[in-house]
Amino acid sequence: MRATLDKLISWTGLLLAVVLLIAGGLLTWASNFTHDQVTVQLKDQHITMPEGDALATKEMKDALGEYAGQPMTTGPQAKAYADHYILVHMNESSGGKTYSEVSGEFMAMSADENADPDKVAELGQLRQTLFMGSTLRGLLLNAYAFWTLGTIAQIASIVSYVGAAFMFVLGLLGLSHAKKAASAEAVVKEPAATA
Repeated sequence: MRATLDKLISWTGLLLAVVLLIAGGLLTWASNFTHDQVTVQLKDQHITMPEGDALATKEMKDALGEYAGQPMTTGPQAKAYADHYILVHMNESSGGKTYSEVSGEFMAMSADENADPDKVAELGQLRQTLFMGSTLRGLLLNAYAFWTLGTIAQIASIVSYVGAAFMFVLGLLGLSHAKKAASAEAVVKEPAATA
């Protein structure tokens, strides 16, 4: 009876090892696919990370310095560029106002017949700049999010491979134990049968 239970548990462990191995393979594929797609999409934009005088503040240098002059190809680069370069320039040009706030002001000013046309045009240009900056920033942060998902899949694949190896070893040890238990049961039954 003990040998049968050991075999059942061991085969379940080996089956689980196969499932974890398949999951690890799929997670590896997902990780590679996601990282490759983000890299290809970013490379196609031909964005070079800022360097030298373009890194005007200490915060910019701290966040972007390690990538200075490199082509943008990774999620972390995209996030650094979006948060510490584009956003900084957007905030400088708008005095910290968001696209939504500037757009609201522009719409209100455009509806005012007494508004200065030059100020309306200037605010319209700022609105357009903030719209483009917000859009580019959002796209880059999406690239970072997908890169992060790929990294999580990569970590999960490693955990799956380790789990598969662990379950495989336990399954083999269990089968070995089942064989010993079956031999022990046979020895116990043999004297009873001869008596």
